[in-house]
Amino acid sequence: MRKIDEHLRRVAAHPGRYANPDVPAAPSRHLAILTCMDCRIDLFDLLGLYVGDAHVLRNAGGIVTEDVERSLVLSQHMLGTHDIVILQHTQCGLLMATDEQIDAEIEARTGRRLPWRARTFTDLDDSVRISMGKLRASPFVDTNGELRGLVYNTETGELRPVSETSD
Repeated sequence: MRKIDEHLRRVAAHPGRYANPDVPAAPSRHLAILTCMDCRIDLFDLLGLYVGDAHVLRNAGGIVTEDVERSLVLSQHMLGTHDIVILQHTQCGLLMATDEQIDAEIEARTGRRLPWRARTFTDLDDSVRISMGKLRASPFVDTNGELRGLVYNTETGELRPVSETSD
């Protein structure tokens, strides 16, 4: 049996367990969170969230991209979120390589050049600040609510705030 089929069989055996008919699409905490896709980040447990509390956006690095901006604009203007958290983490894969290295690796595997950049970074705090700055600069994202930057330490489990300006 294929791995995805195992997951589908589990859901089929207990379909009601995964239904959320009473949870509205608008997050109850009016919160949107951008974080990395890294599977070590159990965001709901880490921040004490439940289904329906927040919109969660995940991508490689937890960085603001055009699609993240699109999702945040819709989250805010259509579903009432006000506050935004950008949460990146230590030991991120995008800290471990350069765009050029990733480009070369993917081209070696596929025979094709990537049409986009991986957007690697060397300074975690600076990466959080850059993403915060991109949101502040957007004419469509409302940053009048709280905009917070955090770094999650994957070794200790601690969260550390990142200021919008380098000290």
